Amino acid sequence: MTTRLAVVMAAGKGTRMKSDLPKVLFPVLGRPMIEYVLDTLERAGIDRVFVVVGYRGDLVRQVLGHRVEAAGNGKSTMSVAFVEQTEQLGTGHAVMMARPHLAGQAGPTLVVAGDCPMIRVDSVRKIFDAYELRSDSPGSAPPACVLGTAYKENPFGLGRILRDAVGTFLDIVEEKDATDDQKAIREVNMSYYLFHTPDLLRALGDIKADNVQKEYYVTDVPAVLRRLGKTVLALPVLQPIESLGINTVEELEAVEAAMREEETNE
Repeated sequence: MTTRLAVVMAAGKGTRMKSDLPKVLFPVLGRPMIEYVLDTLERAGIDRVFVVVGYRGDLVRQVLGHRVEAAGNGKSTMSVAFVEQTEQLGTGHAVMMARPHLAGQAGPTLVVAGDCPMIRVDSVRKIFDAYELRSDSPGSAPPACVLGTAYKENPFGLGRILRDAVGTFLDIVEEKDATDDQKAIREVNMSYYLFHTPDLLRALGDIKADNVQKEYYVTDVPAVLRRLGKTVLALPVLQPIESLGINTVEELEAVEAAMREEETNE
């Protein structure tokens, strides 16, 4: 079996949280939110994780040091290493920082955000299953990207998934760029990307920072891969609750409420 890699984006400050903590270290029910993400990745069978740090990266390294030690002494099957993003130039730029560690890898790399603690083990496994099913089929190349999506009753604020008449993935259009017809689409991007690593490395060189923010976005990579003639699968296998990220105190409270409800229902 090929090595399963993951890149976790964890460089942000979390300005709207009114604190000087790195965003991924904000406590959710008493634990840093990134711990939930890493727990899920380990349970889903990820072998090696690269955590991209930036703002107060030394503190993130310190808090997650126990995971490095656990892998070193055999108490964990998932190794954790850190990658520095000295300038925060977007999610695509964060993944670019991991390129030296991904070079030469022939298998899959999962890219997720460190501020989405509602990520599910089953969802990650389903995305890997889709990749491996195509990879193991005789005469079939692995998909360049498997994009995890979900259907939401209220998709406001999330990127919409564009498909052609037969359902083939075309692109992701963000809320601010969407037409009225596109805003009516309920299938949304959940920011869970599984890439065939050589294809990811090829596409990263083609994404541009030609936007108002002058940043590189990982959301542009699937469309770049399609233009290169690669296979991109968008699979609606995620639960809507997994879209709950944390950018504000109100969103933190919503995530904690959702977690408490899940604990009650277990």
